Amino acid sequence: MIPLPSAPTYQQLEQPLRFTSAAAAKVRELIAEEGNADLKLRVYIQGGGCSGFQYGFEFDENQAEDDMAVTTDGVTLLVDPLSLQYLMGAEVDYSEGLSGAQFVIRNPNARTTCGCGSSFSV
Repeated sequence: MIPLPSAPTYQQLEQPLRFTSAAAAKVRELIAEEGNADLKLRVYIQGGGCSGFQYGFEFDENQAEDDMAVTTDGVTLLVDPLSLQYLMGAEVDYSEGLSGAQFVIRNPNARTTCGCGSSFSV
């Protein structure tokens, strides 16, 4: 019997999460406003919202040993392992349009999303 290969862990994937240049530029601007060059953007998943889960964003100076870090244009995005399970393969972007300016997560794991795009279900 030939063993089946196991699913790759995020450490084995070349790019488990995409952090766009547009998002990195906006984060750089916000970090400059805060006046603390040690800040990184942390993206996380929490229960709530109209679809069951919602995205959260916050600045963090500390990177945990098991955090996944993605650096784009000198700006670092952090994701904890639990949140990464729901964000694997997603893209973090920044968009300015008719509905306003906002960070956008394009998540291939989300089965349904709410109208505002800030909550989802898997």
